Amino acid sequence: MVAGREDGGVVASPPGGGAVRADLEQVFRAAYPRVVAVAARVLGSRDEAEDVAQEVFLRFGRSAVPAGEAVGWLSVAAAHTALNHLRSGRRRVSREEAADDGDAVSPDVADAVVAREERRRVRAALARLPRRQAVALVLRHSGLSYAEVAAALDLSPGSVGTIVRRAESALREELNRHASSE
Repeated sequence: MVAGREDGGVVASPPGGGAVRADLEQVFRAAYPRVVAVAARVLGSRDEAEDVAQEVFLRFGRSAVPAGEAVGWLSVAAAHTALNHLRSGRRRVSREEAADDGDAVSPDVADAVVAREERRRVRAALARLPRRQAVALVLRHSGLSYAEVAAALDLSPGSVGTIVRRAESALREELNRHASSE
């Protein structure tokens, strides 16, 4: 099904009904790099981050989010969706498969293994944080300003620093707690 736009363009309606936003392409072009960056910061994989971005933009395309709030909404949605991927364990299978691929030899295999394990520990600890703290931490460390994080999470700009510091402290505690139990 096809619907007309005010600017003369055409918007294809999704199979389940409901029109796709007329501004989707413009928002996609402007926000895609940031959405992928936020998801990649959580997931550690550009390929998986692009999958998350696709999910997020599909939801956005059917939403009524005002265009002025799109970047913040998309950033938060990317962080939430990426955290959901971490928490759901979907990555476990790909990590196990990658670990079984002993064919590729790296000059510093031990360093690569240690770095991969450390990133895995940080992501697992991040997934155990309260969602609001985890999202604030990811957004801030993905390059969003305090004002942008505040707008995206509907917080006062003054509280962003406090939440980020608490999240960093909680992340350190999680890392230390699980390091001592291993």
